[in-house]
Amino acid sequence: MSKDPAFLFYSSDFLTGTMFLTNEQIGIFIRLLCVQHQKGRLREKDMLKICKTYDEDVFEMFTKDDENLFYNERLEAEVNKRKAYSESRRNNRKNKTTPLKNTSLTYVKHMENENENVIINRNRNKSNIPTEEEFLEYATVIYKQLKKDFEPFKFPLLAKYTTWIDNGWKNGHNKPIKNWKNTLNNTIPHIKGIYNGTKNNTNTKSKYSTDFKEFINEKIRSD
Repeated sequence: MSKDPAFLFYSSDFLTGTMFLTNEQIGIFIRLLCVQHQKGRLREKDMLKICKTYDEDVFEMFTKDDENLFYNERLEAEVNKRKAYSESRRNNRKNKTTPLKNTSLTYVKHMENENENVIINRNRNKSNIPTEEEFLEYATVIYKQLKKDFEPFKFPLLAKYTTWIDNGWKNGHNKPIKNWKNTLNNTIPHIKGIYNGTKNNTNTKSKYSTDFKEFINEKIRSD
């Protein structure tokens, strides 16, 4: 079976994820993504051959596995999803023992599921409201680019997300949030990290009691 020649490229996510990279670093990052897509996970010497020298910002866009191989998580996930979908279509076509009628029903059912996912995504895009997972995933990327520990900011961000949801997806000035990523970009500098129930600049992991979480929720909603 020939190598898949393409993978899905989400331009908005890419622009967001590389906003703190230089044009040269972005070029290197794209080349590394292409090499990973064609060869699989990369050795350190493969990374250095393209980077020419160790570039911390570029290397941080990749995860290192137990075998010291580098890979971009998002790319690998998209490649696997595309591969699984192609494989399911191939198996349906190859299934000679299933009556044609059942094969068609299977195909229709599969396409119904795909269409349902498309409709859900379209509706979500129209409402401009991300899921909690998407919200935190995007925030994680920003804090990683800022070289800050995300953990102390996770709960305050969740509280902010809940506040916007409860307010009809409007910000603290009661204005509709049209581009939540831009709004979050502008909000993050004002988010205070919480460390063991206090706001300070240590790197201690956060541990919150139920009462404390409720108190912070009420505090943020009143801002």
